[in-house]
Amino acid sequence: MNKIAALPMYNVSPALAADWHALLADVLRRVEPSADIIEPDDLHTFWRRPDLLLSQTCGYPYVLGLNEYVQLIATPEFDASGCDGANYSSVIVTRSNAPFDSIEACRGARAAFNSVDSNSGYNALRHTVAPYARDGRFFNDTLETGSHLGSLRAVAENRADVAAIDCVTMAFAREAYPELTGRLREIRYTCSSPGLPLIASKQVSPEQADALRAALDEALNAQPERARRLKLKGFSHLTAEHYDSIRQMENEARVANYARLA
Repeated sequence: MNKIAALPMYNVSPALAADWHALLADVLRRVEPSADIIEPDDLHTFWRRPDLLLSQTCGYPYVLGLNEYVQLIATPEFDASGCDGANYSSVIVTRSNAPFDSIEACRGARAAFNSVDSNSGYNALRHTVAPYARDGRFFNDTLETGSHLGSLRAVAENRADVAAIDCVTMAFAREAYPELTGRLREIRYTCSSPGLPLIASKQVSPEQADALRAALDEALNAQPERARRLKLKGFSHLTAEHYDSIRQMENEARVANYARLA
């Protein structure tokens, strides 16, 4: 049975999806040419497959149990506002003409988020809001949109007032959808945490994991213009302990009696 791979997390536009696909294909050619690139319907099931050779996940699912099934291969370093090495943050946005100019001013507003298992869209926003919550509440309403682009559109279309957006996604969206992002403005950035890691099944051998890391560097350097479009500067090799800060963000919100975005 062939191994499988996919890079599903930053396909913000069709052009970016094509570049991520090409980068992945270059990596697989160097490591295991018979591997299949697929488009997974259920990411949580896909990430847990024992034949997973390479993919990318969010750090929040990783610390919530996915780490039992996968090993860390690398964490991308992006050239985007809000990134620092392998760390990233979320930018909290509102409409350009909205009255919100601080987190405190957002009390009673409507928040959009991509999914409850997102570090950038949910965990980071909850952590930022927690010190200002009262009796476990801060927002008047919340809306789950299914994606960061969906959250941006919800705010721009006045179906929500604020959203926290992965700063890398935001950088891509500014270039791909300037009419959409031009209707929004930034309130502030959240605290930073390790970026979205590239992962492989724990069934992948240490030798093949090292080969994947080498192939990622080679594929990046082989196409500098593609790397520029993907805003990729390089890759870090982080440990599981680095991602403990994401769990700590969750814990700090719970201690503040703000266990869920509300």
